[in-house]
Amino acid sequence: MRAFVLHSTDTPPSLQDLPEPQPGPGQVRLKIHACGLNFADLLMARGQYQERPALPFTMGMEVAGTVEALGEGVSNLQPGQRVAAFAGQGGLAEQGCFAAEACLPIPDAMPFEQAAGFMIAYGTSHVALGHRARLQPGETLLVLGAAGGVGLTAVEIGKKMGARVVAVARGAEKLAVAQAAGADVLIDSEADNGDLKSAFKALGGVDVVYDAVGEPAASAALRALRPEGRFIVIGFAGGQVPQIPANLLLVKNIDVIGLYWGGYAAFRPQVITRSLIELTGWYAEGALKPHVSHVLPLERAAEGMELMRSRRSTGKVVITMNG
Repeated sequence: MRAFVLHSTDTPPSLQDLPEPQPGPGQVRLKIHACGLNFADLLMARGQYQERPALPFTMGMEVAGTVEALGEGVSNLQPGQRVAAFAGQGGLAEQGCFAAEACLPIPDAMPFEQAAGFMIAYGTSHVALGHRARLQPGETLLVLGAAGGVGLTAVEIGKKMGARVVAVARGAEKLAVAQAAGADVLIDSEADNGDLKSAFKALGGVDVVYDAVGEPAASAALRALRPEGRFIVIGFAGGQVPQIPANLLLVKNIDVIGLYWGGYAAFRPQVITRSLIELTGWYAEGALKPHVSHVLPLERAAEGMELMRSRRSTGKVVITMNG
């Protein structure tokens, strides 16, 4: 089978042939139809992600496909069943073996290209806004990086939860994508010489900030929070980690909330399970409409990663295995 393998963090991953994998106890082998790319893949390729698999390894954190074979002890899935899986690695390949408990049956109406980019992006925003930040109907949600993989789902889920959603993104094209996802207010981070502080002040205050970008937007957004506001730290796609002043948190009674979605798999997996059940229900109702800006074949996986790195994609970039 073909796989996109990282041998060293000093050299880019490459496509190579590997033997067909065999599922171990508690695992299933999937025929992988699609793999969603994430910003974390870029960090992992450079050895900068919080999880560092032993080299060499096949890249790709989340997949969608059909069950081909069952390992010992697996009874909850059947050959031929359509599933998505959060794997952490191994997704950019034609086949892969994953823990059966990490596999989520997907609706028949959900295309593999959407399913492959669904779990991490939607799961992150749903757990962040609901479980962690306790977003309430009528509150104002400010989303930084609102056209990106997770940011766009935050716009969509925030609107579904009844918030007034402010989308911050670069340029009219990306803002149009955020508006289609439900954003009520659009702010171009490149307009007015990037004077986000004034733009955020004009909002009259916000209740929750969803930050997948980092500086310089993070500092301006933090100061726009109302008393008892919540600032959710999702990631640092802009490359600069915010240095949050504790005195500001004190005088405005602000919460700073970290959210590493994958971490819940280790210490409270039921949070992820409950969230994904609700999200797939919303999808089945037509309330969620995943946005995939690029679908590329496996041999163009490096191009897909470059689209994310250069910020030329919106929503998700998905790699398919059937050309």
